[in-house]
Amino acid sequence: MKDIASLPQPVHVRHLGHGPRKVLAIHCTIAHGGAWRGVAARLEEASFTAFDMLHHGRSPDWDGQGDFQDRNLEAAETLLTEPMDVIGHSFGATVALRLAVNHPGLVRSLTMVEPVFFKVAELDAPEVLAQHDRDARPFFEAWEAKDYPLAARLFNRMWSTADSPRWPQLPEGTRAAMIRSIPVVPACDKPLFEDSAGLLEPGVLDRVTMPALLIRGDLTHPVIGVINEGLARRLPDARSEVVTGAGHMVPISHPDAVAGHVRALWSRS
Repeated sequence: MKDIASLPQPVHVRHLGHGPRKVLAIHCTIAHGGAWRGVAARLEEASFTAFDMLHHGRSPDWDGQGDFQDRNLEAAETLLTEPMDVIGHSFGATVALRLAVNHPGLVRSLTMVEPVFFKVAELDAPEVLAQHDRDARPFFEAWEAKDYPLAARLFNRMWSTADSPRWPQLPEGTRAAMIRSIPVVPACDKPLFEDSAGLLEPGVLDRVTMPALLIRGDLTHPVIGVINEGLARRLPDARSEVVTGAGHMVPISHPDAVAGHVRALWSRS
């Protein structure tokens, strides 16, 4: 595999924890690798390697070349240098799934938290996906108008819960980081909505033979429940868990529950 320095755009890598168990963690859109800090602190038996995706955190802005998911997959592959537990959240969970398909011998266990693999919902419950698309329309309208501050605010609200901090309550630096990242969200559409990577083609997910875990909050958008259950049915050895009182940002809002489910998964791998 390549190393990070040889990538067209090297990414920033964070290291969290000091335990012997090696974990590769991939964050969600409009966040950064530090979003795993709470979960990592509770899994003291592990050390996390968490990179910032392009256009996020301390990594450079994506240069627009190639496919956005492919480029971040390539970055993740440079860090998968030995058998590791792989954890991904939201868009990061779809990158984690591709890692497991491409390198099953190096992925000891796979955890996907709220994966936004919308093609699964199109196949299993198109009416629920249609509701998601209606709910997301204001965001896309703001994005198409290049009103990125409004788009970031709407995107953040759609994937938050009623008790989440409102946009004005977020630190200025957090708001600025979200606004910076928001232009790349529609660049994820082909792999998420069309399965351009072919993960749902016959036999592909059969390669994901390691123990797998799907986590969601019970207050998240209904489309995530369809996706999690659909993937759990399609994977050879997967379980699906729900965190009560949590929404899409469950790794940040409920790190104890997420860490508990992950530790249970690790006992199987």
